[in-house]
Amino acid sequence: MQINLSGHHIELTDALRSYVSEKFQRLERHFDNMIDVHVILSVEKLRQKAEASLNLSGNQLFADAVSEDMYAAIDALVDKLDRQVIKHKEKTKDHHKAEATKRTAT
Repeated sequence: MQINLSGHHIELTDALRSYVSEKFQRLERHFDNMIDVHVILSVEKLRQKAEASLNLSGNQLFADAVSEDMYAAIDALVDKLDRQVIKHKEKTKDHHKAEATKRTAT
């Protein structure tokens, strides 16, 4: 997975870069077919905003989060994307295979 990180009105420090990459490693545990991620961190007055676009095989997910703290915004963003990735994984899972094995076993 390739993470593209950009900042609007904010200087991207090494601490922010490592925090984002560490948090996005959690998403890879749930779903392996992630192609790339584009993360935008921005500051608008007192609002810290984090948004991400995630390209999966056959789909694209988007989420954003706003908080007073940038690290809290990144945490909320990853939580939102985590729920979307799990939902996408469940949709792509073949549920009929389990039914076929049940019928042949009985």
